[in-house]
Amino acid sequence: MKLVPLGDRVVLKHVEAEETTASGIVLPGQAKEQPQVAVVVAVGPGGTVDGKEVTMNVKVDDKVIYSKYAGNEVKLEKEEYVIVRQDDILAIVE
Repeated sequence: MKLVPLGDRVVLKHVEAEETTASGIVLPGQAKEQPQVAVVVAVGPGGTVDGKEVTMNVKVDDKVIYSKYAGNEVKLEKEEYVIVRQDDILAIVE
């Protein structure tokens, strides 16, 4: 089974959070913050959304930063994904 987003939606998969800080301090599970960095798994076709022409600016395998409270979390075959609108993606990490 695979997710195929519609319109201007993008399917993201979280990048694993770092277990240690830059100075070498190991963080317990409760102290780790939910990462806002993810990898693009699938991209919708774009087209006309809410009367406006939308061109998709991200592609599969792009590493992106997205809004903290954006999207819907989905669990499919033991994998967790987030489906967001392209507008909720803040930047592409290069």
